[in-house]
Amino acid sequence: MSPLAKSHRDEARPGLTERFELFINKHEVCNAYTELNDPVVQRQRFEEQLRNRQDGDDEAMSMDETFCTALEYGLPPTGGWGLGIDRLTMLLTDSQNIKEVLLFPAMKPQDS
Repeated sequence: MSPLAKSHRDEARPGLTERFELFINKHEVCNAYTELNDPVVQRQRFEEQLRNRQDGDDEAMSMDETFCTALEYGLPPTGGWGLGIDRLTMLLTDSQNIKEVLLFPAMKPQDS
């Protein structure tokens, strides 16, 4: 579920990653995680995501060879968080649905 996040430091908790989501007033405001910087593990996770994608998971990530190569050259320990302006606008305007604050319509394929 979090292919770019580092595994939890406590090895007794397999399957957990170092990530969190901030919720304010029942709304997800940001996503945060410690970034995985092991190129071998990252490549394995991308390959697993690719298999999931080929099995029909539309949300699974595709393989990113450029990122894996960059990791092989060395990436220092990093972390970060993402706060979308849309989520912040929802919070400030007390909107219940993200569609209320988007400036463009949600696009979806039309069946022919």
